[in-house]
This record gives sequence, C-alpha cells and structure tokens, in this order.
Amino acid sequence: MRGRDVFWFVVIVLMVVAAIWMILNPDYPVHQGLDLEGGLQVLLEADVPEDREVVPEDIDTARQIVSQRVNAIGVVEPLVQIEGDRRILVELPGIENPELAIELIQGTALLEFVDTGPQPLPEGLCVRTSLNEGPSSCELTGDVEPPPGVPPTFNTVLTGDGLRSATSRPSGLGRSYSVGFELEPEAAAIFEEYTRSHQGQFLTIVLDKRVISSPQINSVISDSGSITGDFTLEEAQHLALQLRYGSLPIPLRIERTRLIGATLGEQSIQSSIRAGIIGVSIVLLFMAIYYRLPGVLADIALLTFALLNFAIFKWLSVTLTLPAIAGFLLSTGMAVDANVLVFERIKEEIRHGESLRNSIEQGFDRAWPSIRDSNVATLVICFILWIFGRNFGASMVQGFAITLAIGVMVSMFTAIVVTRTLVRITIGAFAPWIERHRWLLGI
Repeated sequence: MRGRDVFWFVVIVLMVVAAIWMILNPDYPVHQGLDLEGGLQVLLEADVPEDREVVPEDIDTARQIVSQRVNAIGVVEPLVQIEGDRRILVELPGIENPELAIELIQGTALLEFVDTGPQPLPEGLCVRTSLNEGPSSCELTGDVEPPPGVPPTFNTVLTGDGLRSATSRPSGLGRSYSVGFELEPEAAAIFEEYTRSHQGQFLTIVLDKRVISSPQINSVISDSGSITGDFTLEEAQHLALQLRYGSLPIPLRIERTRLIGATLGEQSIQSSIRAGIIGVSIVLLFMAIYYRLPGVLADIALLTFALLNFAIFKWLSVTLTLPAIAGFLLSTGMAVDANVLVFERIKEEIRHGESLRNSIEQGFDRAWPSIRDSNVATLVICFILWIFGRNFGASMVQGFAITLAIGVMVSMFTAIVVTRTLVRITIGAFAPWIERHRWLLGI
C-alpha cells in the first residue's frame, strides 16, 4: 500500500462523512420544482387595446423585470417565459403567499416625487401629476376622498428611474419601517438643486398615482433619502422590491391563475424514488456478479457517487424536478459505464500476460482517454442545454443540464479516483492470493 493511496483513501472517507453530514443537515433543505412541490401558475397578458401592437422588446423587458421580481422574493427556479406576442407565463414553485406574489408581478411601481407646495397631501389620496394628466382611475376606489372641484395637476420633479437602489429598514423605535433609497448621479443633482430652493415646502411621494408620504423639506438632499410611512416590514420589503426592479414598460393584467397541488408531485417523487432504487439495485447486483471483487469495489464507489451528488445538490440549492432527477439517473449510468470500461481493460491486460498490478495500472491509464472524451462531450451538450434553457425560459431544461453536468463530473472523480484507490488498496494487498483465484476478477 503506497502513501498516495492512503492519502486518497483518507480524502475519500472525509468526503463521504461530509456528504452524509450535508444530507442529514436540516439547514440545507431539498428544493423541489413546480412539478414535484406544487405552487402557483400565473398567465399575464399585455393590458392594451387589441388593435395596438405590442413591441417585442417591451414584452421581453417585462419578462425580465417579472423574473427579477419573483427571484427577489425567494422563489426557487421560477419559470418566466413569453407565450405568443402578448402573454407571459409565470410558474412559482412552493410559493407561500400567492396574493403578494401576484401583486408584485403585476404592479407597475411608477414612483414620482411631486411638488405640492406649502401644503402636505393625505396618504392614500389619488392625484394628478404632470406624468398622469387624465382622470385617475383610483379616485373612485381610494380610501381618501378627493377635494371638491377639479383636482390640481402637480409637477413631477423626479421619477423612480433615477433610483440606484432601494431597501427596507426599521423606522424609529416602533414597529414601523421605511424604504431607504439612493439616487443616480444625474438624478441626485436634480434632487439637490430642488431641495435647496424649496426649503420648508412639501415634496410628496406618489406611487402608482397614490400618495404614500408627504414629507416636508427640512434640509438639502443629494444622493440618498427615505420614503417614510406607516409601513409594516412586509409592505416595506414589497415596495423596495418594486422600486428596485423598475416599472414595467407595458401594463399587464392577470388572464388566469392556477394553484397546482402537490399530490401529483408526491406520486411522482415516490415513483422516481422507486424507479431509482430498482435501477441502481439491478446495476449493483450486475456489477457484483459479473466483475466479482472489482464489481463490489465499484459498487462502493457508485454509492459514494450517489452520496456526493446529493450532497452537492443540497449545497448548491439545486431545484429537483422530474427532468433534473432524470439527469441524475442518466449520470449514474455513465458512472457505471466508466467502471465497465476500466474493468474490461484490466481483463484484457491480464489475458495478454501482464501481472495483476500492471494490469490494474494499465487498465485505468488506457481507459481514461475514452472516459475523458465521452464525458467532455456530454459536458459540452450540458452547457448548450443550459444556455438554451436560460435564453428561452425553459428552467426544466436548465435543471436537467445542471444535474447531468454535476453527475458527469462526480462520476469522473469516483471512477478514476475512488474506484482506483479501492482497487489498489484491496487487490494490491492480496495480489498473490488473487492471482491464484482469478475467478474473483470475473475471468
């Protein structure tokens, strides 16, 4: 037994222990996709007249903004893709608050800082601004009655486009929260000039035509400020997310929503687990019967492969969908294939008269180019599938590509390092005895 083999054996044992710890650690949960866990499916459509053409760039920008919003609320592997030329399909696995998700997806979040002069405006009032000159649709439904007569039109000083960032934070000593924001340099210059010349007046903050705060200008504000109000933590986070990811280029209406239950997902999980256990058991049995002692060692390496894969899935928060599980099972087959190539090559070397030790070394060395080339080709295909899924919103294709790529890389490690180390240590230590009992090698 050589020192290098001992080193790798210790490394393998430590990796297996770490993998078991990761798998059993509740702080690293298994993330499931919509097809396994259930969730919310929302179909959005451009809320414009039928005779008005929807520019493809606008619908694609809206898709990107919606995708950013749902990712920001912690949805794992959402599906956001364009359907036709006016619709966007959104699938949110494991969503806990459908109402908040729908509101966040659909909201336009048009933020305006408007000049209201010496008088503040009450929160909740729907107002006219220089960017919204027509009658406001929310006047009829607002909680605050508009003043009698024709409502005035207030001048918009700055819009949310000038924001660099927005975050929620505690406000004062109570349980209320505010939204802090930072401005882009150009917007900061406008804001600084305005606040310097309007000391003591009120700068009202309007979101989607409705007043949310009407603070008095007490100092010069340049590159940062805050939106105050009686916000809860959830409301402040919601507002910050809307502002952070901008306004939608076109209004969207909800055409259809559908809650997808997890019953089908549970059945699919059980079926997949059953199929995986049966398939892996058959493979393990075949390897042990056909290749005897090397096959048993390959079975140990294959179990190590499964442990390392699942631990990596949890560590990287890989979302498990049915295609992702299929990618893992496919990589399991490739791991077995690598061992088959090695063991068949070892048999050939023994038949050609090589000693057992030399046959083992030659078998691994000469099988490596075939294993490397086939796995590199598979990794290239995985990269292409991942690019395709990323650009066309096919998240399940991405999941398949990711789990297959992880499995291929782990399979190369287990076939070349784990199996080789176990074969060297076990067979190498008993080489003379095994030479006299070649049936243990399946010969």
